[in-house]
Amino acid sequence: MFLDYYGMKEQPFGVTPDPRFLYLGRSHREALASLFYGIEADRGFVALIAQPGLGKTTLTFQLLEKLQQAARTVFLFQTQCNAKDLFQYLLNALGVDATGMDFVSMHNKINEILSREMLAGRRFVLAIDEAQNLDTEVLESIRLLSNFETSRTKMLQIMLIGQPQLARKLTSPSLEQLHQRISIFARLEPFGSEETARYIAHRLQVAGYEGAPLFSPGALRLIAEQSRGIPRKINGFCFGTLSLCCAMKRKQVDVMMVEEVIADIDPDSLRRSPVTPQVAPLRVATSPVLSSYHAKPQRHFGRWALGTAAIAACLAIGFGTLFYSPDRIDRLLQVSTEAWTSIRNAVGSIGIFTQVKPPVPSNFAVQAAEVPSAQSSQSPSLGTDAGINTLIVQPGETLREIILRDLGTYDAHTIDLVRKLNPDIGDLDQLEAGQAIRLPNVSVPADSPIESDSGNTFGKN
Repeated sequence: MFLDYYGMKEQPFGVTPDPRFLYLGRSHREALASLFYGIEADRGFVALIAQPGLGKTTLTFQLLEKLQQAARTVFLFQTQCNAKDLFQYLLNALGVDATGMDFVSMHNKINEILSREMLAGRRFVLAIDEAQNLDTEVLESIRLLSNFETSRTKMLQIMLIGQPQLARKLTSPSLEQLHQRISIFARLEPFGSEETARYIAHRLQVAGYEGAPLFSPGALRLIAEQSRGIPRKINGFCFGTLSLCCAMKRKQVDVMMVEEVIADIDPDSLRRSPVTPQVAPLRVATSPVLSSYHAKPQRHFGRWALGTAAIAACLAIGFGTLFYSPDRIDRLLQVSTEAWTSIRNAVGSIGIFTQVKPPVPSNFAVQAAEVPSAQSSQSPSLGTDAGINTLIVQPGETLREIILRDLGTYDAHTIDLVRKLNPDIGDLDQLEAGQAIRLPNVSVPADSPIESDSGNTFGKN
């Protein structure tokens, strides 16, 4: 449990419909007001329609709690039944043992209880959850319950709670009489992005949290997007990310944590076979270091083109050294640099990431005069770190996708390592196309130290 870690008194994202945690968004406020008004006005039948996970049951408990002082309330959720079973469930909820009672006896007993509550000046409210599962015959029996009335008032107020299938079922010709008796149809809508953030803050406050924001703005946006504003899904994402954040000893949930939790609970990811990490072959220090999507063979053309361009550039410089004057060599190197830059940009547009650096323009005439000819033919060092791979972010890519593709694993240790290798990037949650990201070379074991440009060594924590 992470309650002590965050200083909370109770679980803020539980699975029970606790009215204390109910956040009244716009549609929730309107629905609660409409249902309360319909019952107070003795309209007989009211209905609450919403998709799964939007908080129908929690809102119903809030309404019944609000009515409890002036009404006797019963909440039924057993809807896989026939009419006789439903009457038995109702009597059992009222404290009456209905075992062995026939339908007429149960009907008379319900009438007796309703009359007693009316004489006491109390309403009787029956709420039936998951009503979309009720058969047509059972719904018709429920309609007959509304016949318990006097010449002035209804003795029984009935509230039907269900999914959109209930609304479609009520429009059938066989249930026309019941449909006509329902005076109020309330509905719930998913939260928007702002309501999602306020919903999360509300539940944290009820749970007793008083610290700094637990979710980064990027994490809140991703939760709102992936949950589609459905409270039950929001609860699941928040519980999972807070648990992961606690395990990583962090104080705030970021986008990468949300992405990891989403991937863990995504049913599609469970059906996919695990990806085996691709180990890159050992690279020579002076050769270009490439990283590509192994699943897309068409990108091998970019690797071939880049290698061919590199060989052509080296040959051009070599022949220039033998046959041209220093001034012409300097101009040739400048043209080669511009061509190299164009090739790199073209290759980058098709998704190839590379550490290869273009030749650095310099005064070649001066270098040729100072450096002996025996040394001028040696190739310069590329100046790359053997244990670090620099990648360029492509449009629409997330850091999680890059790490999984190039390293084959995505866990707390990998995330910490990437953060240390990229201290100049303020927010890893917000990557832009063309941005450079430094990753540990996949050919280096995960537990071996990696040196950064600054000379710091990172290994396992």
